[in-house]
Amino acid sequence: MKSLSIAMVAACPFPANHGSPASIREMSQALSSLGHKVHIITYPMGQDIPVHGISIHRVGKIFSKCDIKVGPTSYKPILDLLIVQKLCRIIWKEKIDIIHAHNYEGALAGYCAKIITRRPMLYNAVNNMIDELPSYGFIRPKSLAIALAEFLDYTVPRMGDHITVVSRELSDFLKRKGINPHIIDIIPAGVNQSMFEGKDRHRMRQRYNIGDRPLIIYTGTLDSFQRIDLLLKAMRIVTDTINNALLLIVGNIINASDLERHKSLAKEMGLENNVIFTDERPLEEIPDFLASADIAVIPRPFCPGFPVKLLNYMAAGKAIVTFEGSAKGLHHMDNAIIVNNADWEEFGRWIIDLINNPELISTLGKSAQATIEGTFDWPSLAKKIETIYQKIINDRKGADHE
Repeated sequence: MKSLSIAMVAACPFPANHGSPASIREMSQALSSLGHKVHIITYPMGQDIPVHGISIHRVGKIFSKCDIKVGPTSYKPILDLLIVQKLCRIIWKEKIDIIHAHNYEGALAGYCAKIITRRPMLYNAVNNMIDELPSYGFIRPKSLAIALAEFLDYTVPRMGDHITVVSRELSDFLKRKGINPHIIDIIPAGVNQSMFEGKDRHRMRQRYNIGDRPLIIYTGTLDSFQRIDLLLKAMRIVTDTINNALLLIVGNIINASDLERHKSLAKEMGLENNVIFTDERPLEEIPDFLASADIAVIPRPFCPGFPVKLLNYMAAGKAIVTFEGSAKGLHHMDNAIIVNNADWEEFGRWIIDLINNPELISTLGKSAQATIEGTFDWPSLAKKIETIYQKIINDRKGADHE
């Protein structure tokens, strides 16, 4: 396949150690390794994470302080307008073949540029708004947030020439919204397995004075929709039976109010000696944190997208306990323990069973790790994406000649 010039629209801080920015970075690097020229158009802020083989184009910094934050903020709409301007300039200057827009903000900006420049656009859908937007509490009253979420869920997917979704649940959601199933392809998130190889089990245990205690780990944000409250309730079940069990909650992007709320709940439940909340930790430490753990958990019951942390757990060879809503590509008692949504008591009981069964922990971890190859590794996924690019470009050329 000939080399393409690709405009990745990342309407978010980039690079950053969470969800979409992490996937965009790894996807872009994988496409670059196939010989494509990838240009990322993004916000002015990002974290100090190495990015190789791609060009980053940032909009101007017009605010004195823009925090790296998950979810809506007052300044993001202004940055999104600037992205439209920057994106059009890059499309013309770099002779872009295709726009690849991520998430809702990226799709909105990409669609404006698509109309102006007449370039085709692939929309990468990783979530829906109805599950997330009302949970942030940013738009009030809540009924207004719900109405806006429903509007966005209907209109934004119609802006792309083609759509990739990260899960079958999200594909089904779009079909129920009336999207033509022939323009939808399921391309899950991917993971760089080499990041997790050869890590020291004892490094983080020594840092946090954990010793040989049974260790359960959660990595990610602390937003309400992640349902850390259910995890803490499950942990209460665990410690009633195994009183030295420890839960390590490793934050990547931490909102102070979320952290204090969860710390208060842990204290109320008498878990002060059984839960450690870290401060924000960099991406390069996540493999070491996972190496230290016996069990990795995802307490989010409903997740139409694909939790990137799940792939990290799999690549690290961890025994995973998750609610069914987040169990993408997993099968109960094969490569994970899958619990009915929001049943925190059963969640806790399964953690106890695993702690008491080291052989099952090892078996599940090895099986989860083996699931990555050919399904969730970036080289395989990048080849599928470039095939979709070519189809979109060919379809556009065919339409232009009619």
